[in-house]
Amino acid sequence: MTQLRPRRFAPLKGAVTGEHHDLPKLQGVIFDVDGTLCQPQNHMFAQMRSVLQIPKSVDILDHIYALPTPSQREEAMESIRAIERQSMLEQIAQPGLTDLMSYLDARGVRKGICTRNFEQPVTHLLTKFLAGSVFHPVVTRDFRPPKPDPAGLLFIARSWGLVRRVEDAGDEKVVREVLHDKSDGGGAREKEGAVGGDIDEVGDASGLIMVGDSIDDMTAGRRAGAATVLLVNDVNRHLADHEHTDRVIERLDELVHHLERGFVGREVS
Repeated sequence: MTQLRPRRFAPLKGAVTGEHHDLPKLQGVIFDVDGTLCQPQNHMFAQMRSVLQIPKSVDILDHIYALPTPSQREEAMESIRAIERQSMLEQIAQPGLTDLMSYLDARGVRKGICTRNFEQPVTHLLTKFLAGSVFHPVVTRDFRPPKPDPAGLLFIARSWGLVRRVEDAGDEKVVREVLHDKSDGGGAREKEGAVGGDIDEVGDASGLIMVGDSIDDMTAGRRAGAATVLLVNDVNRHLADHEHTDRVIERLDELVHHLERGFVGREVS
């Protein structure tokens, strides 16, 4: 589902001036939450690993999902939810947050969320900083598999009516590989709507932009076929040159300039 690069979208100012462009129209923007809509709260992850007694090299959600019993999984999940509930009280909006969302709303651009957080901190952030600005759908960790799997982004694409037909057996193989399809794992994706029941169609994210701050965000976006934008900071600056990153911004409202004049990703071989 990867696309030819560089990724390009028609200038959004053309929708106002009536200018015609041969470039594809931007169909929507998907945002991560922690480190993207609000400033990073990296202390959370150290606290989570401490309470779970796992090293930095182990993915937190993968560890919880692999626990042997439902009660162990729920106990571990509640332990990290408690940390998130406390941290959400200290959320600080990213610079340029309201300006970017006001711009997207004025241009009629759909907005969605795909995050590994659970629902309560997401709702808290939206209520506190972005009341009245619509994000739909909001994909939280209740959706499985989480990023860096692209299924959450493809589900959002399908919910917006953006789908493509799976053309043949070769194409179906590619789709299965992209979605990490397994004989015992496809049902969850079907239920959530990332793909059609017999993989006859799949969400088409080629008209979307994924904005995030982590390698999971960039990889999920790239594998879904979306363009990717990295909100860079001192911790993730090494991702600016990563092959999955199309464009880098220092503040959220910098994206307004790129969308107004026409989004252009970097050349990727």
